[in-house]
Amino acid sequence: MMAATKRITLGVMAVALLAGAAGCSGSGSESQASGLGAVNGAAGEKKKAAEAAPKSVFRAIGDGSTAFTGVQPKQPAVQRLAAGKKPPQFVVFSWDGAGEDSQKLFSHFREVGKKYHANMTYFLSGVYLLPEAKRAQYDPPKHNAGSSDIGFNDTKGIRNTLTELRGAWQDGNEIGTHFNGHFCGADGGVGTWSVDEWKSEISQAKSFVKSWKTNDPGLKSEKPLPFDYDKELVGGRTPCLEGQKNMVAAARTMGFRYDSSGVNNQVWPKKKDGIWDLSMQLVPVPGREFETLSMDYNFMFNQSGTTQGDPDQHEYWGNQMRDGLLQAFDRAYDGNRAPLIIGNHFESWNGGTYMRAIEETIATVCTKKDVRCVSFRQLADWLDAQDPATLSKLETLKVGQAPKAGWPAFLEAGTGSGRDQAASKAPAAAAGNPAGR
Repeated sequence: MMAATKRITLGVMAVALLAGAAGCSGSGSESQASGLGAVNGAAGEKKKAAEAAPKSVFRAIGDGSTAFTGVQPKQPAVQRLAAGKKPPQFVVFSWDGAGEDSQKLFSHFREVGKKYHANMTYFLSGVYLLPEAKRAQYDPPKHNAGSSDIGFNDTKGIRNTLTELRGAWQDGNEIGTHFNGHFCGADGGVGTWSVDEWKSEISQAKSFVKSWKTNDPGLKSEKPLPFDYDKELVGGRTPCLEGQKNMVAAARTMGFRYDSSGVNNQVWPKKKDGIWDLSMQLVPVPGREFETLSMDYNFMFNQSGTTQGDPDQHEYWGNQMRDGLLQAFDRAYDGNRAPLIIGNHFESWNGGTYMRAIEETIATVCTKKDVRCVSFRQLADWLDAQDPATLSKLETLKVGQAPKAGWPAFLEAGTGSGRDQAASKAPAAAAGNPAGR
């Protein structure tokens, strides 16, 4: 079974359905000629409708674990920002540990996303599609074959995870990667891996997604994942946010368009080493004199230091995380409009209080005017579509800083200087605050 300490998620999709054509029939009181005319007319309409309907697309890939099924549904239109127009407020909710287990948090947050029109990114750990009996298939860098700090899975767990991945992709969400064995620390952890070792890790993460039917004969009758993972996979987040430099050097040669393994303030992202740096961000911790990463693990670490803290504090801790995220949202929404990046795990730490906090945050921010709750891939699509000069101006805005002369002047005729005073500045994270999980 999957270890209950770290989870990751990503989404999947389904085949487009043929549109049906409605028929009609002639009245019995009409003449035979007019009756035949009605039938022929109906047949003509059916033919036109059939010709206009989208064709069903399906092409199995490899052993049938994945398949090409056409363009992913429910993707937002991508447009260049008009001159002088305030940018939308992007918010990305992402999940490290995309497996469906007995907690059923993957399926729960899929429904939350649909309810509040929020697309998300699910970072799938490849070993969650690898059965325990085939663990030796995984050969991690600097570790023995068959090793994993988050375990492997069983047939039921893989089947349930596949169901959620299919549905998530069909809902419009992104399936990224959290790679495989989740090794952290100086003793062989991902921060010690070379570029070539990262290439091996990425290749293996792809292979487990593309070959689960071969690796688990009990899943032969399961429907394939409805995407080509070689093309679907365009970004990820490293375990514990370690090893970013060499991972990016490997990943940019393997189709990645972004990385979310860094630490940054709430400012507009830039490209780093050829791909978008969509880092985790420092956000307020209400009532305390420091900021922490916008991730459930980091709030938990700074509150209780354990996943099973004082039950009397659970509600307070969840409220503190929710309110910290909302403060971070407000200073971006009313300030520089920098995308807000939020990371989570499918875990019930401290009584599930962080899952409640995230759900309440989604319900609050994704329903506001000009807010777009998107996946990382969708955010990268929007950034790639913008005028580089516009992005350069946005990058000059500091945390919480709105243009002094207003957005129209700032984004028209090159008037944005970036010399306005910031409304707020993110302080350094507390000493000993870990990077994340």
